[in-house]
Amino acid sequence: MDIAENAALVVVDVQQGFEDAGFWGPRNNPGADDNIASLIDAWQSTGRPVVFVRHDSVSPESPLRPGQAGNDFKDYVERRRGRTAGGAELLVTKTVNSAFYGTPDLDAWLRAAGVRQLVLAGIQTNMCVETTARMGGNLGYDVVVAYDATYTFDLEGPFGWRRSAEEVAQASAVSLHGGGFARVVTTKEVVDAAR
Repeated sequence: MDIAENAALVVVDVQQGFEDAGFWGPRNNPGADDNIASLIDAWQSTGRPVVFVRHDSVSPESPLRPGQAGNDFKDYVERRRGRTAGGAELLVTKTVNSAFYGTPDLDAWLRAAGVRQLVLAGIQTNMCVETTARMGGNLGYDVVVAYDATYTFDLEGPFGWRRSAEEVAQASAVSLHGGGFARVVTTKEVVDAAR
């Protein structure tokens, strides 16, 4: 796998509010946070651009709404912000699933920097990570999703169908990879290629 010298790491919604198991329910991939941290470290040490995305929920019951502690980045992410060599770092805030519909304009920032490849990590696999990956693919970016640097939660859909977090995450990965929106790989593959 090739990781471009200016590939952007997009860290999606790694916020304290996702620690509220009473609100979200069971999750998968307990190792995701360690993998997200290793990706940020790899990007910052090589001077590649890092985009931190924060979801500012407009739902009154969401732990991710502004003004609540849950809106803040997890501590390990907050400690790493502002440490990217060369300062190629961006904070995007959004109220919807896609980081491309946030402020400032992510697509414009990436294009101005000549970035054509994105590596995605964060929360939730099947929601904001997947939506950002799909839009990135539609916009012509080479999108890579570090699957084990994402996680999600159990989900109920129509007809009383319920799927575990692991089933939901796998279905998301199959849809992205099999549908040609992104290459779904492991954190180790990405970090090794970024060295």
